[in-house]
Formats: sequence, structure tokens, C-alpha cells
Amino acid sequence: MLTIYSDLHFSHRGTEWVNGERHPSVESPARATHVLSAVRAAALGDCRVAEPYPITDYMSVHSERYVRFLESVWRVWSDAGQTHHALPLVWPTRTITNDREPEHVEGKLGFYAGDAFAAITAGTWEAARASADVALSAMQVVARGASSAFALCRPPGHHAARETMGGYCYLNNAALAAQGFLDRGASRVAILDIDYHHGNGTQSIFEARDDVLFVSLHGDTHRTYPYFCGHADERGTGEGLGYTMNLPLPHGTGWHGYRDALVHACDRIAEYSPDAIVISLGVDTFKDDPISRFAIESDEYLQIGHQIAKLARPTLFVMEGGYCVDDIGINVSNTLIGFKNG
Repeated sequence: MLTIYSDLHFSHRGTEWVNGERHPSVESPARATHVLSAVRAAALGDCRVAEPYPITDYMSVHSERYVRFLESVWRVWSDAGQTHHALPLVWPTRTITNDREPEHVEGKLGFYAGDAFAAITAGTWEAARASADVALSAMQVVARGASSAFALCRPPGHHAARETMGGYCYLNNAALAAQGFLDRGASRVAILDIDYHHGNGTQSIFEARDDVLFVSLHGDTHRTYPYFCGHADERGTGEGLGYTMNLPLPHGTGWHGYRDALVHACDRIAEYSPDAIVISLGVDTFKDDPISRFAIESDEYLQIGHQIAKLARPTLFVMEGGYCVDDIGINVSNTLIGFKNG
């Protein structure tokens, strides 16, 4: 299995507000470093640097004004004399429905941000672009005939919506890959999101469409970020009704409960019969993850990969979350080993 990566991810080191205090982001460069080392040690296949893609390719799932905002916001922020990381000051509330973009950079940050976990730094745009290019490069490998590939994306992407950043995410790598498959001739694509946190951005991008099936296993969002979506009764809208499937699970879920949900998810994907599958691969389901509440053991990721392999479809793994840095490499590589060994 080919792994695509980029060292440009090092240019982004974020901060976040947690419990009223500012902290270095748990989404750190060390995550990708440990994963790449583990993949190489497991001898899963070659590792290759991503190809660059034009900025217009990101507009296949994001609006042009949002992409241009990401491209320019740090320059505007720093030109205004700011030197610290850019985080929003104000957000639109549920009672505000105006879709008009503010002119001031502080307003723009709130307009495009879903939370205070996606700081903009001097290198954020470079890293986000590189992460998207990793996903698109790996997608291209599978679209050209490979049975599988691994996109080692950082920063992650599944919380980024068409016009929203959040949850450490700026461009939605999995969504870009899914749309890329469609643009290259696929009729149907399935996205299986196995990150602990619901892929709210991915769901919102595709929820009104029937050419992308979105299936997610995640912590119950009554009690877990992103809180406002990911419930079992969300099944899509319009033409997409029935093509969103959410399987929220309670805190403390271990392997047996998770396995049953995963089998159910894979049965739905098999029924859909996609031309390609995108896996939003988060390993923050691990028992020792610092910001999650599941209890999956490292060796059980082999079984996750094995279950996905039973679908027997062209498969692209796209890296999402996982914040126990000491174990992220083994958990990711075990998933890929389980898949490779079938």
C-alpha cells in the first residue's frame, strides 16, 4: 500500500482555547511524524511526497470565498499589526441568518470558524494546502487502478464544511478525495468515518446528495464534540435522504460494541455498492486518547482494518484524528496491516 505524505505539515503549530485557557493544540506535528515512522517500520509499501494541486481544485467542495479567506487571512491579520495566532472573537448565533461576509478580519474569522480549535498561524495555509494535496494525490493513485492507498494528512479535515473551519480542520481532505473519484468517473462513493468525533463537515457537504454515502461511527454528540449534529435520526436531506447514516456510541465503548456498529456500517456500504470507499481514519477511539472516551486496544485496530477489507472495493485511507502521540503510529499501522492482510 502506497503512503502519500508531505513535510509541509510542519509549518502549522496551532493553539486552542480549552476550559477558558489557551494551550498548544493537541493536534501536533509529532502525530504525523510517528505515523510515518510506524508505516515505514511496518513495510506496508512505498512512501511518496504529494504532488501540488491548483487552488481551484479545493473549490470542488469548498466555496471560492472560503478558500480565498484561508489563503489570505494570515496576511491580513499580520498587516493589521497582530502577531499572535488568529482565533475568532465573535460568532453568528442561531438567530442570525445573514450570509453576508464581514469586511473586518475579526468578523471574517467568526464568520468562517465553527469553534476555537482551528487557529490560523503563519504556516496554516501552506500546511492545509499540503494536506489536501496529500489526499488528492493518494486519490489519484487509487483512481488509476491501485486497490488502496494511505493519505497521511495533517492537519485533518473532516470537521471542515463548505465554508467552515473547526476541530483542527481547514480543508476537508476526505470530501475532496470523494469528489475527486466522482470527477474521474465513479458513479457512487462511500465515506466511512471511524474517527471518535463525528465528521460534521463531511456530512454537511454531502447530506443532500445520493452519489456519496456518508456513514459515521462516533461518540454520542449529546455529550461529545461537535455536539450539534451526528445524531442517529440524521439521514440526509432531499435527494440525499437515506444516504447519511450515523451510529453514535456511548462513552466507554469497547471492542465488542464498536465491532457490532462497524459490521452494521459495512453492511450498509456493501448494499450501496460504491465504486470507491474513502475511510476517514481517526484513531482517537484508542483507550488512552486524551480527548476521547472510547476503549479500543491497539491490537483491535487489526480487526478494524480486516473488517473494512471485506468490502473488497478500491479504498483510500485519509488520516484524521488520534492524539495519543506515543501510540498513534502503531494504531494507524495496525489498521492498515489488518486491511492489507484481509
